[in-house]
Amino acid sequence: MKTIEGGYLVTGGGSGIGEATAEMLVNRGRKVTICGRRGDNIDAVVRRLGGACHGVKADVTSPADRARLVKEAIQHGNGLRGLINNAGNMYRSRVADYDSDQLLDIFNQNVVSGMMLAQETLAALKASEGSIVFLGSIHTQRAFPGASPYAASKAALQAVTQVMAAELGPEGIRVNCVLPGAVPTDINVRAGLGSQDDQAKRMKALEPLHALGRIGSAEEVAEAIGYLLDASWTTGALLTVDGGLSLGMTHL
Repeated sequence: MKTIEGGYLVTGGGSGIGEATAEMLVNRGRKVTICGRRGDNIDAVVRRLGGACHGVKADVTSPADRARLVKEAIQHGNGLRGLINNAGNMYRSRVADYDSDQLLDIFNQNVVSGMMLAQETLAALKASEGSIVFLGSIHTQRAFPGASPYAASKAALQAVTQVMAAELGPEGIRVNCVLPGAVPTDINVRAGLGSQDDQAKRMKALEPLHALGRIGSAEEVAEAIGYLLDASWTTGALLTVDGGLSLGMTHL
């Protein structure tokens, strides 16, 4: 079997699932480049993970930043083996309160940026027979009122994943999607949906809705991402990692 070099690019790597994914990759002996708009967070992760991790302050919605980011990731990793499109944001709204600008913005952040990064990394991933992992959500499997903007953007990623997998498979590139469930990250806080304490209470209230009786961790989602990155005969997969939340359990 030939040895294929190349690092990994994790967007939104300054916290949460992105940070956990970067740590997982470093622990497996891989080189990883992380990015985010909050430079202090990126620098802190790089200091903690060491020289195998390279940080870039970048906004994935910016074409210039995307080009610079991919260039640095290829340089750091001596090629590119995997793209993990984790960066994203949350916009929740009842139907009566939709704002068209915010709807367009959430699709730009959650969908368009990842699609354009796939284009930007295409040549490098083809050379390495690498893979792309998108981050979806179980919001597409279990309906939460008020979450339609976010759920719609994540549903779009599921379609992108499977069409892209069919298109790029003949070129040796695999494309998959992880659908995380209730995991405590700061996305809700950044979206203005309350404080860290509010989020902790919300997560606690969700525990009985899980078949496994608890919420998950960023590290458990990172495990699933690691599997998809290395699963050489898996493409077009939508892998649900949610402790059974999407099963729709109730306690009668």
